[in-house]
Amino acid sequence: MLSRLGAVQLDTISVLARSHELVAFARLGPIGRKRIEKAYWGPSSVTFEYWSHAACVLPLEDWPAYSFKRRAAVARGRRWHRLEDAEKSCSYVRERLKTEGPLSARDLGGAKKGGPWWDWSETKIAAEWLLDIGEIVCRERRGFQRIYDLAERAIPRDLRDIELSDEACYVELVTAAAMALGVATAADIAAYHGVAHRHVEQVVSDTSLLPVKVEGWDQPAYTTQSALRTLEGRLRGRAVLVSPFDSLTWYRERTERLFGFRHRLEAYVPRSKRLHGYFSMPVLGADRLVGLVDPARAGNTLVAKHVSLDTKDAAAHAATALVQAAAWVHSDNIVIERVSPEERASELKVLLAAAQS
Repeated sequence: MLSRLGAVQLDTISVLARSHELVAFARLGPIGRKRIEKAYWGPSSVTFEYWSHAACVLPLEDWPAYSFKRRAAVARGRRWHRLEDAEKSCSYVRERLKTEGPLSARDLGGAKKGGPWWDWSETKIAAEWLLDIGEIVCRERRGFQRIYDLAERAIPRDLRDIELSDEACYVELVTAAAMALGVATAADIAAYHGVAHRHVEQVVSDTSLLPVKVEGWDQPAYTTQSALRTLEGRLRGRAVLVSPFDSLTWYRERTERLFGFRHRLEAYVPRSKRLHGYFSMPVLGADRLVGLVDPARAGNTLVAKHVSLDTKDAAAHAATALVQAAAWVHSDNIVIERVSPEERASELKVLLAAAQS
């Protein structure tokens, strides 16, 4: 799955589960959460964490493709802090990792200085800077804490020895983004792995991407031979809740262009101004986005705080998706608190009862 997507975004918010778990659930079905975590992290994984679309789990094989970002970090200079003795802090982190093995920020002396969540300690800032430039790497999380290790120990030498030019990195990531998206504009591709739009335009002619026109799109687009072969067959989908941080909806403008569906994460919007809910999850109904569910958990109950139904068949898809999600997180009861439009509440509850029977 990760190889096909190229990146799975991480986020601290956990409602039904953390977002990277929800991505696996949406694509692979009700795999146990412990099994998902084991696949993402640790010695048996083939992943590392770095800055792509955002902080993402990435295929280990893509380590060379992010050379340009590591070089850019070096050229840009240290993070937003102004440490009086920055190199001393960096040396401290290097030495601790060298002698003690992989460590968390807490192990290194604390992630914070005691203030707000962003009030990082000097060792945390040093660790993040060394991660930015590729001297250390995160290949594991424990309790959602990053575990830092020296890149020379954690990244296989055959990958560390590959130093791609900036242009070669762009070609690799532009191609990977287009493969994951299927059909996309240059702006869509740029957003996927955090490659500048101008760099996409710079190298697209050096890739195997095929220029296409998409009905209803104002901008030229690109696709791949594999995507065209997929369209020759029968597309299959299912009813499932999709994380707001899923790559299907990373670029909101593309989501609207593809599905005629508007979605915005409202977790950071004041409660009184939220339209759909704190963590409203799009409902995928086969090959369309058909509504939104804002979920919560209360004991063994999955609570649908707000269900927004956009299409005629949205209630059926939402009911199926809720039952599957509840089973996955071991909730034996589902409660619907609010439905929009209100007149469809009874329809949803009838369909939900039928899906549970």
